[in-house]
Amino acid sequence: MGTMNYDLVIFDWDGTVMDSTGRIVSCMHLAASDLALPSLPDQTVRDIIGLGLPEAIATLYPVLGSADILRMRDRYAFHFIEAETTPSPLYPGAEAVLTGLREQGYKLSVATGKSRKGLQRVWGNTGLDRYFHASRCADESRSKPEPHMVLELLEEMAVPAERAIVVGDTTFDLEMARNAGVDRVAVSYGAHPVDRLLPCEPLAVIDRLNDLLPLVGAAELSMESL
Repeated sequence: MGTMNYDLVIFDWDGTVMDSTGRIVSCMHLAASDLALPSLPDQTVRDIIGLGLPEAIATLYPVLGSADILRMRDRYAFHFIEAETTPSPLYPGAEAVLTGLREQGYKLSVATGKSRKGLQRVWGNTGLDRYFHASRCADESRSKPEPHMVLELLEEMAVPAERAIVVGDTTFDLEMARNAGVDRVAVSYGAHPVDRLLPCEPLAVIDRLNDLLPLVGAAELSMESL
């Protein structure tokens, strides 16, 4: 392996590691229907993926007061938990990439718009928590694009900003990284289209997670592991 360009890789979750954007959109539509709210286009809902859930609901339906935001949050959680009895799949090669990075000595963490309860439920269903040294969720920090999740992870992992990189599929992920003074890589296959990601000045836009490896100085994986 060549010289590691980074010590810490911070992953977004939904739309970056786990292919759950369709499920998020569907559950948001169901929650809106439960509250007799007007249905919104799928892309409008995809645009808020990455925000904390209360911030996402308030963005989609600015007419709602705090009590109705809580009601919709509860209905969304109900539908999502019901759907997650079958966990969403990971993107192709994602688990092999996580394994490869861990084996090569990288520290891995997650910064997600999910609640802590939501992330722990996914990790409990899949066992994927074994890959990560630390994580931050939207309900225990400030929502993206504020830098707080990244800054807290840097402090916890004792890694300077220039030795960390964020990988995400939304402008919220990339702006969070930029606001924290951290490099960033965008994925093309998630919630936000590439033309929206480019103004956030990512180091690269990748079409598959395996393409991250040379960007961080990691050795390529063998074809057998993908």
